[in-house]
Parts: sequence; structure tokens; C-alpha cells
Amino acid sequence: MDAEVFIISDGADCSAVLSSYGARLMQLWVPGRGGALADIVLGHDDVQGYLDHPGTYFGATCGRYANRIAGGRFAWAGGVVQLDCNEGVNHLHGGALGFDKRAWEVLRADARGVTFGLHSPDGEMGFPGALEVEVRYEFTAPGRLQIVMLAWAAADTVVNLVNHAYFNMAGQGSGAADGQLLQIGADWYLPVDAALLPLGAPVDVAGTPFDFRELRAIGADVPAGGFDHNFCLKDGAGPAVVAVDPVSGRGMRLFTNQPGVQLYTGSYLPEGLPGKVGAAYGARAGFTLETQVWPDSPNHAAYPSAVVKAGGVDRHEMAFEFFVAD
Repeated sequence: MDAEVFIISDGADCSAVLSSYGARLMQLWVPGRGGALADIVLGHDDVQGYLDHPGTYFGATCGRYANRIAGGRFAWAGGVVQLDCNEGVNHLHGGALGFDKRAWEVLRADARGVTFGLHSPDGEMGFPGALEVEVRYEFTAPGRLQIVMLAWAAADTVVNLVNHAYFNMAGQGSGAADGQLLQIGADWYLPVDAALLPLGAPVDVAGTPFDFRELRAIGADVPAGGFDHNFCLKDGAGPAVVAVDPVSGRGMRLFTNQPGVQLYTGSYLPEGLPGKVGAAYGARAGFTLETQVWPDSPNHAAYPSAVVKAGGVDRHEMAFEFFVAD
């Protein structure tokens, strides 16, 4: 596959490597104590690695509807939409040929940022209405990486674009991320069934393994099967998530305009999965922070809506601010 690769920088210590294959974040270099740089996202050394191991979604832009839709079906315009079902009987991350597996057009590129573009035709993977999509990665200040995902709808449709980077704040070859610390600005989460579909109404995190309201180790209290759940974010100007590696001191704050974030701690990553610079990944080698509309939203009237009306635009914002912890 023809895919372009770009390096962008904040003009100081941070840099990123991007690919037009899947509008993907391939590398993200940030400093720790003493200025020690590390690449904090899981992935592969070259584009071929992502082609060889598509099931991880490492660093990709996923859509048109990321996360899961039960049965790949939902009521729509007096009928039923049937989507491609690529996880058993359910729809996941846009289907078998989702946006993560597409070659995106490069619309703009400079030293600090790259904008990728994609056309999704009416009916692709079963979705109604054509969609024009842009994703912009940009260092907007030293230590600040912003991702903006825009989707213009030609007709009424549903949209839930996510960035699917896996983070390990210690860098490559550092093993499981269980000892790294997380804080999530959520009082509620969505319990799931065996197919990882939400059961219904949000549940209070208090007294459960899902209580990340204070900074704590990811592996300190893990539910059966690990974390692969949507946290229902509180409104406010503070960060949605804070992540810190206490050994290296590398930390980041994640800000978003989305109502949820999917924490997945990689329980299903296969042991010995080839990674970067000779590293081999396995279960819990990293964690995702997929800011999003809640999963299966088209089938839950009480959830935040993923509907974008004809002529409308969906705007998904993420911003990572990197710091060194004391």
C-alpha cells in the first residue's frame, strides 16, 4: 500500500510520527525526568507492521462508528440499518473496512502538523449518507498535541470517530503498564455483557474497580476480564484523564469535548505480538483512552446522541498536555 509518513515536532522536546494509512499516530516522543525521551505509544516500526496486524487498531483513526453496535443494527428513518458485523454478530470500529484500513489523502502538512482527509460514500459498511472527514494532528504549543476530527454529513447519519492509540508512559519494551497511574474525571461508567456491549444505565464508580477519581495504579484493582469500559465524563474545563509513569515521571493530561472515554487495558493483546525496535507486546502492555460518544448509542435513547444531521458537522477534539511529575 502507498502510504506517506510524516514527522512533526513542537519545536522543543516532543515529536510524533504519523501515517496516511489509517490517519495513524505511529510514534509519540515525550521527555521524562532528566529529559530522557521515550516513544509512549504502542505500534510497529513501519506501515507494513500495521497491515500485518490490523486487529489491534494501534494508533488509528477508527470510524465511521467506533466501538460497538449490538447486532450491527439500529432503527433509522422508519426502518432498520444493518451494518457490517466484524466482531461475531456485532459491529466494531466501523466494520471490516473501517477508516483505520483506508489510505487517507494528505490535505496539508508542515513541521508542526498534518491534516488527513477521507471520503466515505453513502452505504459504506452499511452506514447511511456520504461523509467527508478530516483529521488534524498538530503541536499547538510546546508539550501540547491536539487532534481534531471533523465529519461533514451529506445526509442524516451517525458518527463516532476515535483515536485508538495505546499508551505506555514508560516507553517501548517496558512490560505491562499495570504500575502506571490514572485519574479519570468520571463518577459513572457503563457495565458491559460478555460481548463488551453496555448493559444499560450508567453505574456509580464508588466502591468498584472503576473508581479512578483519584490518581491510582491501573493494576491496583482490576475487574474480571480487565478494563474495556466507557467512563461517563463530567462536564468541566479540567482534564478528562491524567496518566503518569511514577518511575520515569512522564505524565500527560487529556482534554476532550466528548461525553465518554473508553479505557481498554489491552487484556486481549496476544502474547509475543511484534512491536517496535524488537519489543514484544502482550496483555496489558498499554492502555487506550478513546474519547467518544458512548458505545451502542444508536440503540439507547438515553445515551448522548451520535446523530449528525444533513449539512451538519461533527467536531471531536482531543488535546494531550505532557509534563514531568515530581
